[in-house]
Amino acid sequence: MLEKLKVFENKYEELSEKLCDPSVTTSPEVYTQVMKEYKSVEPVALKYREYRNTLKEREDVRELLREDSDKEMTAMLEEELSELTERIAVLESEMKLLLLPKDPNDDRNVIVEIRGGAGGEEAALFAAVLFRMYSMYAVKRGYQSEVLSASETELGGYKEICFMITGEGAYSRLKYESGVHRVQRVPETETQGRIHTSTVTVAVLPEAEDVEVNIDPTDLRIDTFRSSGAGGQHINKTESAIRITHIPTGLVVECQDERSQYKNKDKAMKVLRSRLLEAERERQQDDVAQQRRDQVGTGDRSERIRTYNYPQGRVTDHRIGLTLYKIDDILNGSIDEIIDALITADRSAKLAQEE
Repeated sequence: MLEKLKVFENKYEELSEKLCDPSVTTSPEVYTQVMKEYKSVEPVALKYREYRNTLKEREDVRELLREDSDKEMTAMLEEELSELTERIAVLESEMKLLLLPKDPNDDRNVIVEIRGGAGGEEAALFAAVLFRMYSMYAVKRGYQSEVLSASETELGGYKEICFMITGEGAYSRLKYESGVHRVQRVPETETQGRIHTSTVTVAVLPEAEDVEVNIDPTDLRIDTFRSSGAGGQHINKTESAIRITHIPTGLVVECQDERSQYKNKDKAMKVLRSRLLEAERERQQDDVAQQRRDQVGTGDRSERIRTYNYPQGRVTDHRIGLTLYKIDDILNGSIDEIIDALITADRSAKLAQEE
């Protein structure tokens, strides 16, 4: 481990010098690339320096203990030695975490797809609740959100809604949300006051860059049609909605939120690229299926991951057995406590595999 850490420190020093090089600072493109690499190695290098300094401090204290015979001073030094030893153990654990392989998608923007599952209209209404939750979470984190496409119901729910969340590290936080979300509550449409159980599926896809997914234009069938839903006379007059079918895979993406056909096509292509990238990622992960089962779920859309129980004010994440009695706060976007616990559990599982 120490050899790996030394490599990171050397790289950190090399990049620090580059950031002062005029040939780098005068080229925005090169500077951005170097700064991105610098930020990725900086936490490891600085943690390693802190570790080395703490080791040096402990050795200095041991030296003083060998030389000093004063009882009061000895007691103070032994206490300091104990604290430094504990700190070194903590730093070693933190360095192991920092050396874990990083998900290459962690810094990306995400495309989130929410679909009503079992439960009909009630599922569609809860899909709207989850969309609101993620939108409010984005605001709390300083991210931007933008609806790409939506299919609304008469009561204000969503059969399906697809939206993008833009911000540094968005995927690293939201990737754990993929799966089946279950809600238990008395539906607004229920007159008998009975508790119903409904489900909503959430898929979180890292935004794909153009260069990563090679799409042959001849593999696409692009259809235009008139938008449906609320929107006034414009909807009846203009065929601005876009439907793109990727013929080799059968994937279909629709977008009708914008008045401009060009903007709808651009949004639809973003979704298509991300879906194709995700499909390729899933194919690759089939080779390490057991490894994924041993870790916290971050992608299986059929996996029931969480239950929102309104009568009890309870939210339970089934992957890690976490239960919080603060459903109102969570549905208002305060989901960091759950996400932090999932990240910790995932890292612990990965560390166990490394040992």
